[in-house]
Amino acid sequence: MKVSKPRKATTGNVEPPPSLDGGQVVSGTEFLLSMVESHWSERNGDARKLEVRVKAEHELAKIEQQIEQLQAVPGQNDETRRQIDQLHERVEALRRQVHAGLGAWERTELARHPQRPYTLDYVDRIFTDWSEIHGDRAFADDPAIVCGMARFHGDEVVVIGQQKARDAKQRVYRNFGMPHPEGYRKALRVMHIAEKFGRPIFTFVDTDGAHPGLGAEERGQGEAIAHNLREMARLHAPIIATVIGVGGSGGALAIAVADRVLMMENSVYSVISPEGCASIMWRDASKKDLAAEAMKITASDLSELGCIDGVVPEPEGGAHTDHEAAAAMLDAVLQSQYKELQAKPIEELVALRYNKFRNMAQFYRVEG
Repeated sequence: MKVSKPRKATTGNVEPPPSLDGGQVVSGTEFLLSMVESHWSERNGDARKLEVRVKAEHELAKIEQQIEQLQAVPGQNDETRRQIDQLHERVEALRRQVHAGLGAWERTELARHPQRPYTLDYVDRIFTDWSEIHGDRAFADDPAIVCGMARFHGDEVVVIGQQKARDAKQRVYRNFGMPHPEGYRKALRVMHIAEKFGRPIFTFVDTDGAHPGLGAEERGQGEAIAHNLREMARLHAPIIATVIGVGGSGGALAIAVADRVLMMENSVYSVISPEGCASIMWRDASKKDLAAEAMKITASDLSELGCIDGVVPEPEGGAHTDHEAAAAMLDAVLQSQYKELQAKPIEELVALRYNKFRNMAQFYRVEG
């Protein structure tokens, strides 16, 4: 009996054994893809649930890996290559179905995803020379809001954003992204610095709402938010605000009175959470999906209503799947909006900003 010598390990890509039948492997991959297509079709009535979509995404990712391995098999004939191309097309078609028609509640779940990029994730990828500023010079520093100076493609700017966290210790430190009054006062202090030195302001909104605790109320939570709204409406500096996750109530609006208000594709912006709305309207928090649809809280809904100025696209599956791609997409939109604002005199910007918010949600017009 002839014993073959073992193959030597190499540092490069390991070639598949010569006996590998490309046609058989293609058939196996095609069978797996057919299974995913069949399961998705059967779950069509339940397809709005996020967990069903996530499972389908994972299955498609595995199939894509198999297809990449197939492409590396040497000695393929034209028929095998054609079959592989067809598999690619079917995967892309199914992926479009998986991501199509996301409802308001599904987007709310994506906006709350724990792996979604937060303010400092975008700061690291979009801005340079970041230097954080702490404290409101009255009471304390609030880690739930980060403020600082940076450079945006060479221009000196100011960045302000609400910051969440991913592990338990950091979540407590950041107060789960719910700012105290001193956080909003710190933000306003930094805005006045930007106004003094003629720097544009970039804000990033990501909070379920301002902190509702007793201490926050004692230190003037409502007054701090109202003060920010008034001052931002007349601040002599260009302002671009972006809702990157959850924009909740006045806690979000307190840093979002801007010349340009943008929303990431899978972010939400509302006066109350869907669960809270359902509890008030139907005395049943489980009707949160119905409430989310009725409240019109998604980026596309708010764009149609004229409450925001633009929607920033995200990578397939959401910003949490690829932080680098999400930051690149946001960077491109921010550059475009920034150039438009640079071309207008500051007095004109302030007047346009004020009128924009005054005319928002206007349902009728009085003819003079």
